[in-house]
Amino acid sequence: MKRAGDPLWLRVLLIAVSTAFLGLFVLLPLIAVFAGALRDGLGVYLRALAEPEAWSAIKLTLLVAAIVVPANVFFGLAAAWTIARFRFVGRSLLTTLIDLPFAVSPVVSGLIYVLMFGLHGWFGPWLSAHNLKVIFAVPGVVLATLFVTFPFVARELIPLMEEQGSEEEEAALVLGAGGLRTFWSITLPNVRWALLYGVILCNARAMGEFGAVSVVSGHIRGRTNTLPLQVEILYNEYQFAAAFALASLLSLLALVTLVIKRLAERKVAREKRAGLSLEPSLEH
Repeated sequence: MKRAGDPLWLRVLLIAVSTAFLGLFVLLPLIAVFAGALRDGLGVYLRALAEPEAWSAIKLTLLVAAIVVPANVFFGLAAAWTIARFRFVGRSLLTTLIDLPFAVSPVVSGLIYVLMFGLHGWFGPWLSAHNLKVIFAVPGVVLATLFVTFPFVARELIPLMEEQGSEEEEAALVLGAGGLRTFWSITLPNVRWALLYGVILCNARAMGEFGAVSVVSGHIRGRTNTLPLQVEILYNEYQFAAAFALASLLSLLALVTLVIKRLAERKVAREKRAGLSLEPSLEH
């Protein structure tokens, strides 16, 4: 919305600065990734993606996301329900702990898991005695990714559920609906778009996480390297075409994430406008 009194030159200047900033720091690097990936031709690009180590990194990245995202959905719904619907001792502490991964460096979080589950860590001797391996193995990658991603779903749901209140759910219970029926018929439909938004962000972070995974993975080729780690290895080995090819997959993921995020935001805004337009008719 144009504010009264803003001169034309100021608006033009702000738009130009914003456009130049986005072009320089967002669009230009994105173009450089795809240009580097296709620099040696489409054949080289496809061969880089078909390499066994690259395919292993892709499969591991998808596997980690397939484990982490559903776990975060379950945790996010449970945490949001608990915090938004109940008042209990430790509620503020629980809310603070949910935000902890935002404040802790991913590298530090990875180091915490090494200190806990590494060979000389707290549980290392017990794990070694039972022939269980967490660090430098897939379980460590999953745990590190789970730690850095678990706030995303919960933080999208908690404010919305607190704002909505519990009147509809209480009415359903009074009318004889059970807890599970109330959840599926009332709670979940009311938060479905916020849940989708949290899932999108969680999935993008899970597939793109580098710091925490780098500490716990051990960089074992074909076994514990996710896509970001494989990109780093290829780049350090001067295999630029292959590195940019894998990086282009992550860039495509980011673009798809933005598109889905935008569609979800438009859907939420449309539903809000529809709800506001119904209010006057309901009053009459």
